[in-house]
Amino acid sequence: MNMNLEFDFKDVDVTEFGVGREDQNSQRFVAVPVDAGVQKALCKIAQTTWDAIKVRDDEPAKYEPSEKYAATEYLYLPLNDAMAEVVRDLHQAASLEIDTFALTEPGEIFCYFARFTDKKKRRLTAMRRATQFKGVLKSKNRLVRMLDDTLKIIEDTVFRLDNDFDLLVDSAMVHIWRPNGFEFVSQLQEAILAAVPENIKTLEKDLPFVEFGGITEYAAKHPRAARYLASIRGQVETKGINRAALQELCKRTGVNASEMNGKIVVSPGHEIGFLEVLDRRRYHLELVDGNSECFKAASRTKLNG
Repeated sequence: MNMNLEFDFKDVDVTEFGVGREDQNSQRFVAVPVDAGVQKALCKIAQTTWDAIKVRDDEPAKYEPSEKYAATEYLYLPLNDAMAEVVRDLHQAASLEIDTFALTEPGEIFCYFARFTDKKKRRLTAMRRATQFKGVLKSKNRLVRMLDDTLKIIEDTVFRLDNDFDLLVDSAMVHIWRPNGFEFVSQLQEAILAAVPENIKTLEKDLPFVEFGGITEYAAKHPRAARYLASIRGQVETKGINRAALQELCKRTGVNASEMNGKIVVSPGHEIGFLEVLDRRRYHLELVDGNSECFKAASRTKLNG
């Protein structure tokens, strides 16, 4: 898939800066006024991020919550996807509350962002998890700078911007550069855990012959299982799964399941294994006669042909 960015870095008209703050168990995004120098630096950082993405030779894959990704890896997610809700709301917000004191409590900042608008009125949003950006206080670090040919201790709180962003958002796509950063700023783990009941309802319609009660309880407490559920729900092929084939694959790959009241019931302790089967991650081979082998795929990539 050839991905382009719906934005022109050479024609930026407006630059906004802001932070995500977490206080009293709530999170909100606010704008913080910055001067022209900071605006220019933010635009350059966003351009650097896109340049790094473009040089990748491999085709981008769609982000899936059940996958394990490298520290930097180009993935995409349609902006209208449910998992993009947090970044979509920020990207599409007509205006943001201005908070000139947002940086006074560095510990409450979980991310920072920039929103750019080019002269064609196209918007680009760039986000980064707050790491280096967090306040570097003089009580912990004795920072100095050159002033009037002498070194002076910096008395104020200092914030440091990173060299690139975790993700870029245009009118159609979330372009993900750091998957962990995307998951963090999107509050994805919390959202996926909260979505377990809804995902189970969908799977119960697609697979009415499976008893999901025990899996529901397990996934509500285990993020990895919740991620598998989110991934399985998004697969079109799930509703076409053959009951007998499912039972046979469970048997061959060591997943204990029995029948009760006409439904497949997964034994306690085998919930993850069963979800791995549904997510096409457990498979069976017999390339050598009489030598049956079972494997679990660390990553699931469908081959064409």
